[in-house]
Amino acid sequence: MTATYRQPGVVLTDRRFSVPLDHDDPAGERIELYAREVVSASRGGTDLPWLVHLTGGPGFGATRFHGRESWLDRALRDFRVLLLDQRGTGGSTPANRQTLPLRGGPREQADYLAHFRADAIVRDCEAIRPGVTGGGPWTVLGQSFGGFCATHYLSAAPEGLSAALITGGLPTLDGHADDVYRAAYPRMARKSAAHYARYPQDVERARRIAAHLAEHEPVLNGGHRLTVPAFQSLGILLGAGDGSHRLHYLLEDAFVRTASGNVLSDAFQENVQAVLSYAGNPLYAVLHEAIYGQGERPTAWAAERVRAEFPAFDAGKALAGDEPLLFTGEAVQRWMFDCDPALRPLRETAELLAERTGWPRLYDVDRLAANEVPAAASIYHDDLFVDTGHSLRTARAIRGLRTWVTDEFEHDGLRVSGPKVLDRLLALTRGEA
Repeated sequence: MTATYRQPGVVLTDRRFSVPLDHDDPAGERIELYAREVVSASRGGTDLPWLVHLTGGPGFGATRFHGRESWLDRALRDFRVLLLDQRGTGGSTPANRQTLPLRGGPREQADYLAHFRADAIVRDCEAIRPGVTGGGPWTVLGQSFGGFCATHYLSAAPEGLSAALITGGLPTLDGHADDVYRAAYPRMARKSAAHYARYPQDVERARRIAAHLAEHEPVLNGGHRLTVPAFQSLGILLGAGDGSHRLHYLLEDAFVRTASGNVLSDAFQENVQAVLSYAGNPLYAVLHEAIYGQGERPTAWAAERVRAEFPAFDAGKALAGDEPLLFTGEAVQRWMFDCDPALRPLRETAELLAERTGWPRLYDVDRLAANEVPAAASIYHDDLFVDTGHSLRTARAIRGLRTWVTDEFEHDGLRVSGPKVLDRLLALTRGEA
């Protein structure tokens, strides 16, 4: 039964769809997709064009808005919006440590999750689009990994699109995961240096915390093992506009004096766990490198292997000398599947995905070069999550795609200034900017 309800200024409708797990086997197993339809309360009976939003990730459900927040307010002036929970996330058939054992062992789980990449997500969109729009094309708004999906959409099913809007999500078209991380670690080093330039007192604070962890390696209340590499991975905060400030406030109250000496405070441990835990979005970790897989070469824990090429990230050497401890981010490594209780049961599954070969190609370079869909992308200068150089090369490879390159925002530009970002992208696709 379809549920329709209201929030301030909007009318919401829950939509559920049945799609094949494997679109090449339409008579086989099916999974459910959930999406939330949103329309302006004043335009509910109007025949409006559709915009489907594909959020970042992988492994995140669509944003749960309250009323007309952020970019949604701007979108509702022109569109009826579909907020899609991509397969495995949110209200769609879930894929996590609790549900995946229903598939069988790690091999069966890995085979199942191989159907959860951008190509399957786009085929999901095309499967549900006729029933949503009546057969007409729609506009896709892809943020981060959602932009990877939108790029695949342009490559695989451009007939389904009236426009493509991409924010911080133009992927490398042919680069291996190794190439992604060889570009990423220097960015992480720059982000760390910029943080320490803003908060020089954090150099000693981070070294003191890391030295404590190297000696004690505590287990947090939720069961997460806080190792030195886990602490370094708090650098993922530095990819957001307010992330440096959040990291600073996290570090400044790390220790508390007790009868047995200085220990890490409960507040610090709780806040760290909130950043590091993948309990709410395990597919982000399990599929993180698989989203780059193309062809016969396995991803083979690229972030972990490539990290060895950048000795400045070696915490032991930094602590033995007087160098600042470098933070990391946007890098999923094997040790995370030992440290995080939400990931431990999925370690073998992740190993099998890392070894997997024969990934389908995700991007048709010739088709992108002949693109006729109006398309625009915001590219964020020195984006922690998606390499700016890779994005610019891809932008040049997509015929007619217009870009807005800016250092006004970090990767979360659509979240922090959504109306402005969406307005600019729409203007670019319409030839108004």
